[in-house]
Amino acid sequence: MAIDESLPFKPVRIAVLTVSDSRTLETDRSGDTLVSRLEADGHVLAAREIVTDDAPVIAEILTRWIDDPQVDCVITTGGTGLTGRDVTPEAFNRVCEKDIPGFGEYFRWISAKKIGTSTIQSRAMAGVARGTYLFALPGSTGACKDGWDEILHFQLDFRHRPCNFVELMPRLREHEASD
Repeated sequence: MAIDESLPFKPVRIAVLTVSDSRTLETDRSGDTLVSRLEADGHVLAAREIVTDDAPVIAEILTRWIDDPQVDCVITTGGTGLTGRDVTPEAFNRVCEKDIPGFGEYFRWISAKKIGTSTIQSRAMAGVARGTYLFALPGSTGACKDGWDEILHFQLDFRHRPCNFVELMPRLREHEASD
């Protein structure tokens, strides 16, 4: 893995959604972690919200951002566990057109090195909907650091080689022309 410094950096417009029944903007350390990292890397914070663990409401916000041409990518934090209130993957399933199973698999592999078998309780996932990338990370600050530092930092950088998510953005909606 390498960054090709001869290529221009292309900022991605990223919306951050925290899924939590108890956090506020003042107490949302995980959302703050994602915002500080994406901005430090040169990306643009397109929107930020906090929502309770309610699948229809999460799906509604995701749909709004998917339909917003000013949002290229959505990262959620929280709601990916196994409790009855954890419904972020269910909300993703309502809106995703294509899954990116490797994201969750790789996230759990990274996480296993730190928390061992407890990583199997994570339902971190990713997908694409109408040309917008969607990434669901667990709600812990550590999980957000791992997801950004170990995966998204690279995959959302156009200069990353051998390949990255950004270079695919112009082609994510190709299937719509033939529908």
